[in-house]
Amino acid sequence: MKIRTTRALQCSTALAAAGLLVTACGSSGDGGAGASAGSTSFQGRGPITYVAGKDTSGVVPKVIDRWNRLHPKEKVTFIQLPTDADSQRQQMIQNAETKSDAYTVLSLDVVWTSEFAAHQWIDRLPEKQFPLRTMLKPVVETAKYRGNLYAAPASSDGGLLYYRTDLLKKAGVTRPPATWSEMTADCAKVKKLPEAKGMSCYAGQFQKYEGLTVNFAEAVNSAGGVVTDANGRPHVDTPEAKKGLDFLAGSVKDGTIPKEAVTYQEEDGRQAFQSGKLIFLRNWPYVYALAEKSKAAGKFAVAPLPGLNGPGSSSLGGHNLALSSFAKNKATALDFMKFFSSEDSAGTFLRDASLAPPYTDLYDNASLVKQYPYLPVLKQSILRAVPRPRVVQYGDVTSAIQQETYAALTGSKSSTQALKDLQNDLQHATAQ
Repeated sequence: MKIRTTRALQCSTALAAAGLLVTACGSSGDGGAGASAGSTSFQGRGPITYVAGKDTSGVVPKVIDRWNRLHPKEKVTFIQLPTDADSQRQQMIQNAETKSDAYTVLSLDVVWTSEFAAHQWIDRLPEKQFPLRTMLKPVVETAKYRGNLYAAPASSDGGLLYYRTDLLKKAGVTRPPATWSEMTADCAKVKKLPEAKGMSCYAGQFQKYEGLTVNFAEAVNSAGGVVTDANGRPHVDTPEAKKGLDFLAGSVKDGTIPKEAVTYQEEDGRQAFQSGKLIFLRNWPYVYALAEKSKAAGKFAVAPLPGLNGPGSSSLGGHNLALSSFAKNKATALDFMKFFSSEDSAGTFLRDASLAPPYTDLYDNASLVKQYPYLPVLKQSILRAVPRPRVVQYGDVTSAIQQETYAALTGSKSSTQALKDLQNDLQHATAQ
């Protein structure tokens, strides 16, 4: 679905600063959001809401129940939004534009922080009240806007390559592929096995939604290109970007990526991998715990994403907790955010749902690594990850990426034409 955001504020020309494309909104001299945030009063106690995408793990209600037992007069109600990120973002923006107090604590995709802060939809947070020094640095940076904290890191995410260890071993493949060409060659060997009859090689998230933006950015970055530079300027009409998009579009055309994968979101790919339809799958760490409960249990492992000439780069994922500027009971909300984003809660989400924690020492804990062998791979994925465009006009940017990438995947445009058109679209979007 193509999302075009109705902007509640008219913003001036974007300024490039600190690696972000930021927009000066409002009439104050320091950019509006920063001006009002310093006077935020975290007062009021009572019931609040926690708003996030649909919980497929079943763990979120357990953590909220624990809070509710400890705080019977400050109960949290879990509001679940649709699974896809675009719909989540749209509903949160609609709530903010109407200045509704229905949403209190928001679970934001890490790339939304700049947009929500610039529009004054979320409050600036007291940085000293969160243990940021114990977290992975790339994760902390996603929670900041203009050097100030506007969200609390709750979980991180790095893309992983899931692969069938049993089939690769039987085909004589001794290690997971580090490049796209190695992956294609490994698939050819595996598909000769009787056990692999009817299987497809590889899938990611290729439906026209936020997951497609993630997979496109990973392909471009893994081919040595960038979507936007450090100043937020687009650079997609380049040879490197073309190599990345050619890999995706060419793989659909030659069957390496099954044609039905252009309809895949995260859950579609997970189910296809677990049911034995895929040899390789690009997905997030949450899949690990669920796959261990499926018929694929004991038959898979994870590796870094492959790239053009070696290991590729993941898009940096995860979710941050933000406080709606229009919410009530902000003292309760702040305490709940500390509780939900604590290292203890992060450990629960890791153990029960394979969610990537923001805390460094959880990746280095020997007992956890023994129990969750994917942690070292995941840590490196996060540390090497590249953020999606951190721009205020993110809705327009991701919509353009989805539109042009999908056109190339489905064959309605060549990669060359799609990237030329995308460059023009992104230049227009980021100049607003």
